[in-house]
Amino acid sequence: MLLASALEAHTRVAHHPVDVHVGARLRHRRLLLGMSQAALGNAAGITFQQVQKYEGGGNRISSSRLFELAKILNVPVSHFFEEMASGLATGRRKVGRPKNSASDEANIKLKRETFELLRAYYEIGNNGVRRKIRVMVQALASKG
Repeated sequence: MLLASALEAHTRVAHHPVDVHVGARLRHRRLLLGMSQAALGNAAGITFQQVQKYEGGGNRISSSRLFELAKILNVPVSHFFEEMASGLATGRRKVGRPKNSASDEANIKLKRETFELLRAYYEIGNNGVRRKIRVMVQALASKG
């Protein structure tokens, strides 16, 4: 009984908001580079499951691991803390299930489709063609 209640308490602790933010930035950069979780894990000497846990904020990334991941992803360590909401670092873990807000799920910057579209767009070598595509997409989007 004691083990069951301890396990239940452990699974109900929400992820720290800074860990979630750092994990999201890790995922963002990895996807921008078109790198799989397995490839990042192999480069860092960890499993893809560990990368998943880092990206979800479930496991904290040590400073030495964060430094190593920054080198692999070719960004400064500060990249992982950019765009962090003010006051996020003062957030505390709360008992209960972590809540997904609608804005988290709708955040276009974190969608795989966004990264795939951006990569394909920038693979178009002709600047004039890219500009015409951008204008066309903007026109289609405004017609709604």
